[in-house]
Amino acid sequence: MTPLLSTALLCCLGLALGLGACTTRTGSDSRGESRFDPRAIAKSDIDRVAEANQREVVAGLHRLTDKLYRRNPREWKKVGVASHEAAVTRIFLPGAVWPELGGKTDIQAVQLAFRDDYQGDRVLALMAGLLGMVQAAFDYKTNFYVIDSLDPQKLYNCARNLEIVAWKLNNARNLESELFILSNELDHANRNLSFEREIGRLVGLLDFLSLVIADKSGRNVNRVVQNLATAVFLPVVALK
Repeated sequence: MTPLLSTALLCCLGLALGLGACTTRTGSDSRGESRFDPRAIAKSDIDRVAEANQREVVAGLHRLTDKLYRRNPREWKKVGVASHEAAVTRIFLPGAVWPELGGKTDIQAVQLAFRDDYQGDRVLALMAGLLGMVQAAFDYKTNFYVIDSLDPQKLYNCARNLEIVAWKLNNARNLESELFILSNELDHANRNLSFEREIGRLVGLLDFLSLVIADKSGRNVNRVVQNLATAVFLPVVALK
């Protein structure tokens, strides 16, 4: 390769990286203005996909939490918050802690929501647990760069755990044969499967990203087939 050609290629690469690092936003005068974001230089397309995927998953958990509190107002009233909106906000506050969970996080908190002896806010236990599980699957990061490497197995396991949660919401009952947490309305006269559809969307997002990351890294994902009635939650922490 001639020095001239090498220089031209380097210039093209620099231009491409520079363009990728520029962001455009609308100013106060409604005109577009470009700004240079140096962090974008260190991002691949897959990094951006991972960030967008995570944002969508967390937004889906937020919607699911709101719907569950509307369906189960008795739960947020257990902790004395002013409204179901305040209860939702409490779960998604950055760095939030929930003393009533006794230090349980991730899968352990999810399991707490379906225990007969738990007297606290079951929606909190479930959704705080799911949020922690998703954060673990994304290695507790919200920004990804070329040096970062997600584990496709964690993402896959997280998707399977959400499927187990969907089954439990429809089937897990207390000693009085009542559902622990109300979600889908299965009555044919007033059928509502919006909870199931939302969880299914989150499962699809996580499965898609798992496939993308596995293809990028050349790693295999160990696929698990379980009977949902007897399925156990799969680990999302310390898999490497």
